[in-house]
Amino acid sequence: MSNRKLNVFLPILFAIVLALGMYLGHKMPGANTGAQTLLFSRGARAPLQEVMDLLKFKYVDTLQVADLQQEAIEGLLSHLDPHSVYIPPSHLQEVNEDLEGRFQGIGVEFNIIADTVNVISVVAGGPSETAGVQSGDKIIKVNDTLVAGNGISAEKIRKLLRGPKNSKVQVTMLRKQKMLPIQIIRGDIPLYSIDASYMATPQIGYIKISKFAGTTYQEFMDAIRKLEKAGMTKLVVDLRQNPGGYLDAATRIADELLDDNKLILYTKGQSYPRTDYKCEKPGLFEKGELAILTDEGSASASEILAGAVQDWDRGTIIGRRTFGKGLVQEQFDLSNGGALRLTIARYYIPSGRSIQKSYANGREAYDEDILNRFNHGEFVSKDSIHPLDTVPYKTAGGRIVYGGGGITPDIFIPFDTSRFSNILTGMYSRNTFSNFAYQYYNSHREDFSRYKDPTQFTNQFQVSNELYNSYKSFAAKDSIRGIENIKPRDEAEIKSRIKALLARQIWSYAGFYQSLNKDDEMMRKAIEVLNNNTPLK
Repeated sequence: MSNRKLNVFLPILFAIVLALGMYLGHKMPGANTGAQTLLFSRGARAPLQEVMDLLKFKYVDTLQVADLQQEAIEGLLSHLDPHSVYIPPSHLQEVNEDLEGRFQGIGVEFNIIADTVNVISVVAGGPSETAGVQSGDKIIKVNDTLVAGNGISAEKIRKLLRGPKNSKVQVTMLRKQKMLPIQIIRGDIPLYSIDASYMATPQIGYIKISKFAGTTYQEFMDAIRKLEKAGMTKLVVDLRQNPGGYLDAATRIADELLDDNKLILYTKGQSYPRTDYKCEKPGLFEKGELAILTDEGSASASEILAGAVQDWDRGTIIGRRTFGKGLVQEQFDLSNGGALRLTIARYYIPSGRSIQKSYANGREAYDEDILNRFNHGEFVSKDSIHPLDTVPYKTAGGRIVYGGGGITPDIFIPFDTSRFSNILTGMYSRNTFSNFAYQYYNSHREDFSRYKDPTQFTNQFQVSNELYNSYKSFAAKDSIRGIENIKPRDEAEIKSRIKALLARQIWSYAGFYQSLNKDDEMMRKAIEVLNNNTPLK
């Protein structure tokens, strides 16, 4: 009896299961995507793909299809926000290396002077130092390729020197008129994002963050621990000209500066539900006095960190209005080896404001915003800063703040326009300062051996009249006009820049920023604020 019933109901059961499966399959997300379509129908191609196929197979002349595809992609993205971009395969590795905080190569910094590749500095402990390469060496050949005197470009020399870890490269160096063949075994080379960390005063530490990369948080933690051991109780974080990077790096550093489970930011997009980023653990520097330095080049992740500090009244923002990028991108790999960096959400800092500036007038107007700020006088006068968002927001302490165009500092420091006189602009554009510092240092190495660290150099070294006159002679030979009419203000800037670049030759960016900050107005104001315990208003 039971078998007979089963024989009667089994076909009905199969029919029910089949119908249910078809219904659920139709309703499931992705059920009508390509994989499903291929099983049952050919499916229509999109018009864009049809056009590309016709051009590829039917056009009268041979076409570079990859170039056409790139232009088509960029054309599509031009109708979106300015930060949704296509990264072609040829650039992807370099872009990824910059954010990952490392690349594979030989570990030298070089400059091309008079059609010759000069080694400016050698990464400590890196492959080149191990092989015996020194600052001041001139690269003549890489393997069998002559690179001296043949119009070599920086991009080409980088391609020749970089390569997989543990691979070998034969480099011929010129050192003191002698040719030296040196074999270098390539390795992992760090790209540091903490350019400098030092004690500006016996109590005030300084950390310069150039970007927010994969290694930034650990570098920051190492710097904080080093400075606290040196007696730091107050901190300056320099975010000037920091274009941003990984959101995660910014939130983790903010977690070290904010207490409890405070909100750092939240993100929200059409296809991405609201996600809150909050402090998750006790931080290393939650109570000490804090100042953040910003300018018009501080963007994205820099604005997240500065915005969280401002909205919680945790510290003082000093400088100029930030860039105004309040969008979040996600990078998607493409089948051709390139990538699409697509905006997927907006972020909102703790007060609830978005600091994204408008891009309603197109990318060209968006790109000209910083220049327009300069032309309208915003760089030199706080009164020229007008909130783009008229909706007021409040910080934790009740202060009024605005969104819609970056973060306005608590204390405004004007841009020193006198630094860009005609003569100084010529020196910067021709790289005269750097080229002179490189040549002078390598011909006077013994004179600098007395300085044990950047602090001693910054406090004791002075640009002598002899050194200054040597620079003027060098600049005149470099076609810089007006050497005979240098104004006192320009002279002070020249001496400050020469000193900083000489420090960079010895201690890289750590020496450069420590020396340069000695006469920096924004840094002086930060020290004044922290020393006087200036309250926020």
